[in-house]
Amino acid sequence: MNEINEYLLNQKSAAFSALFWLCIGSTFGQVRLPRLVSDSMVLQRNIPATIWGWAAPAEKVTVKFKERSYHAIAGKDARWSVKLLPLDAGGPYDMEIDGSNHIVLRNILVGDIWICSGQSNMELPMERVKEKYPEQIAHAANPSIRQFVVATRYDFSLPDDDLASGNWQAATPASVLSFSAAGYFFANDLFQKYHVPIGLIKASAGGAPVEAWLDESTLKAFPAYLELAYRFRNGAYRDSIKRSDDSISSRWYLNIWRKDSGLHAARLWYDPTYDDAAWPEMSIPGFWDTAGLKGTNGVVWFRKEIDVPVEMAGRPAKLFLGRIIDRDSVFVNGIFAGTIGYQYPPRRYDLPPGLLRPGKNTIAIRVINSSGKGGFVPDKTYRLTAGDDRIDLRGRWRYKLGVSSDPLPGNTFFQYQPLGLFNGIIAPLLPLAIKGVIWYQGESNTGKPREYRRLFSAMITNWRERWGQGNFPFLFVQLANYGEAKEQPGESEWAALRQAQLETLAVPNTAMAVALDIGEWNDLHPLNKEDVGKRLALAAQKIAYGDQTVVGSGPVYQSAQISGNKIRIGFTNMGGGLINKGGEPLRQFAIAGADHKFVWARAEIEGDKVIVWSEEVAHPVAVRYAWADNPEGANLYNKEGLPASPFESKE
Repeated sequence: MNEINEYLLNQKSAAFSALFWLCIGSTFGQVRLPRLVSDSMVLQRNIPATIWGWAAPAEKVTVKFKERSYHAIAGKDARWSVKLLPLDAGGPYDMEIDGSNHIVLRNILVGDIWICSGQSNMELPMERVKEKYPEQIAHAANPSIRQFVVATRYDFSLPDDDLASGNWQAATPASVLSFSAAGYFFANDLFQKYHVPIGLIKASAGGAPVEAWLDESTLKAFPAYLELAYRFRNGAYRDSIKRSDDSISSRWYLNIWRKDSGLHAARLWYDPTYDDAAWPEMSIPGFWDTAGLKGTNGVVWFRKEIDVPVEMAGRPAKLFLGRIIDRDSVFVNGIFAGTIGYQYPPRRYDLPPGLLRPGKNTIAIRVINSSGKGGFVPDKTYRLTAGDDRIDLRGRWRYKLGVSSDPLPGNTFFQYQPLGLFNGIIAPLLPLAIKGVIWYQGESNTGKPREYRRLFSAMITNWRERWGQGNFPFLFVQLANYGEAKEQPGESEWAALRQAQLETLAVPNTAMAVALDIGEWNDLHPLNKEDVGKRLALAAQKIAYGDQTVVGSGPVYQSAQISGNKIRIGFTNMGGGLINKGGEPLRQFAIAGADHKFVWARAEIEGDKVIVWSEEVAHPVAVRYAWADNPEGANLYNKEGLPASPFESKE
């Protein structure tokens, strides 16, 4: 019986092996390339660049580029690769790849490749800032600046060997709308200075914490995160969570749809003939917490009648409704105008010709809020425009509760779990030779700022080891100002995370762009990405391109010397010298004694130092600068106009 079983097992194994190699042959019988190796790609200059792909095992592959031929034989795993000799910047060129098939790649440039990674502030496209930068977009035609967008994908089992989608695109007024805004301005500045082709690889994921970008070996130093990664490796476990989340979400939205009075009344609440005279009023922008609906989640309807002048009527128009928390559906004169499903994007709805009529027009908005405070974010644009004509929509709106509900429990975002994004996004990029990385991330780790320094430093080291290119330049953006300004010094997780980012400069060949003065108190995604890109480009000129005449950043804390009741602070990166921007006294300095209770301090520039003191603290031990989520009025800069980094001095 055992002999029969062994025979059957051997026959089954042989059949499986034959089927396996048949599949391999049919799948890899011809040379196949990764998505990154394609038409219009950018190759990294001055170092050996890898061209790689797959073919049948033992298949011979020849790569011809710039009058040279390179040869490879596919291994048992069907992979092959060649390394090109270091190349000078230039192009466009064609590349021929031959195996059992013939491939021609066209329009290849040689220049510098930068990985643009992090979370949503790096991901944020030029389309989101098109009203702020119309001229820059209109003049964006530059075939020497190109981008490859990596789709968000996670994998907890094995590192992926190719990307699911994507192609190289040159910058044009149309295509640039999908470019990382920070990345595009960074690339444009570098190109204007060096006239070298720039390839951007947008490899970012909104909301992603830093631990999602670490590989498995690096996570071993962070056991709690490694355990999470192993837990999410179980597909059945993930499926059960997804089913539960989907079920809860579906029931919640179905419930508010069934019970929303505005959708089931005899006359629908977005109908322009509906009589809303009995509805109360509230001021927009604002939150309904302060208008009699405190603690309410669910659906609230808003209506406003506007008078459209004859010159605006009949024309195409644009409706700006700031930002709305969380979801909205908009109707103009009873016609659906658009919807956005989450709170962060700006509301910009195009209205077709003929929708606006002279005289009375009605705007109705159905707002769904699933948790927290619902309503309209202040200090945003609320208006209707048609050409140069505009109607201000701020002011009194009528409102009515459609349905109240318990808050919607949060979903599980698998892409935020440890390891997933490294395997799904970064691993497929590793064969590609690059110039360096620009990184904008940290918002999702503000809950654990002390841990961030270790995680972030480990990630930089991890990526450098896996790329195998040594300590390539790694440039990152410090968190911008965000949230309501506070009148008194206090604790701040955002400030503590900025301190962790500052301390990460101890990692070799890194640089930091300070963004403390270009955020928005009411928006996690500030629109000023031009200055972000320019400051990253300054850092690159110094760190990556070796231009030591460039002042690459604003002042950075270096030392603290205590003398009596004063602390003398020293800095690096002072450029032409320290200044108090605007000529006002230095602000946002705080000082503390041994009790570590910080009070506002006076501060003055003396040469290359800042002297800090307070009559309330006789024996100071520590100074903080700009230590707040939104340190409004922080004004220490260098003469080149770059802001000083926030910091906390060490005893």
